Amino acid sequence: MDKNVLDYVVEKTNDLMGAPSCSGEAKAAAQAWLDAVGTDREAKETRRYVEELEADIMPIDGLIGFAESEHGAQVFGADKAKAVAAHAREIKAAGAKYCDCPACAAVEAILEKKDTLLG
Repeated sequence: MDKNVLDYVVEKTNDLMGAPSCSGEAKAAAQAWLDAVGTDREAKETRRYVEELEADIMPIDGLIGFAESEHGAQVFGADKAKAVAAHAREIKAAGAKYCDCPACAAVEAILEKKDTLLG
C-alpha cells in the first residue's frame, strides 16, 4: 500500500478512535486493523475494517430521521435533537451525504481511500 495513503488512514483511524461518537465496534475494528498493519493479517483486517466502517457511518437522512424520532429525543434531549435535525438538514442542503460528527467525518475520509486500501 502507498505509504502516504497508509499514513493518512492511520491518522484518520486515530481520529476515529478518539471521537466520542465512535462506536465500540468501530473502535475494536480500528484497533484490530492498526495491529494488523504490516503483518500477514493486514488484508483480512482491512476488509473487516472497511465492512465495519460502511456499517457504522450514518447517512444524512438516517441522522435526520433519528434526530426527529422519540429515541433521538431521548438520546440527545429534546432541544438538542431539534438542533441536530436542523443542522443535518442544513448540511444535507449543502451536499453532505453523511453525518458530520467527528467519528462519521473520520470514517468518510477513510472510505474515500477504500479502493486503495482494498487494492
